[in-house]
Amino acid sequence: MANPKQLSREAYERLSAELHDLTTRGRIDIARKIETARELGDLSENGDYHAAKEEQGKMEGRIMHLESTLEDVEVSDSAAATDVVSQGNVVTIRYEGETDTEKYLVGSIEERREGIIVMSPGSPLGAALVGAKEGDTVSYEAPGGSLSVEIIAIEA
Repeated sequence: MANPKQLSREAYERLSAELHDLTTRGRIDIARKIETARELGDLSENGDYHAAKEEQGKMEGRIMHLESTLEDVEVSDSAAATDVVSQGNVVTIRYEGETDTEKYLVGSIEERREGIIVMSPGSPLGAALVGAKEGDTVSYEAPGGSLSVEIIAIEA
């Protein structure tokens, strides 16, 4: 069995609410659109019907994604302590030889926040950062070779 996905309480509640909305109001609305479009006649040249069916397909795809995401999830009420990097933390790093810093949220794309890039803890850089402390320098293998980054700050 795969490891459970980790989500913050906020992300879990947001995704659960979206799933509920799509499986109730969303499905009813799209069924009405399809029915209205069918009443317009010949379905082979009916743009409204085809647009409604395409919208239905996209919505059902999102529903399947949300169900899959929420099926095997571990909900955490807050990010772990900020003395070491863990999932849910925002990490400020500086690449070796650079002066500029970059901020990343270590976690699932569903945890996204405005203005912060999400980094999977399973990515090469994410895996190198998890468990490291502020001030540590970690290395990881990138397609262009080995890179090193210094951890400047860790935030919850």
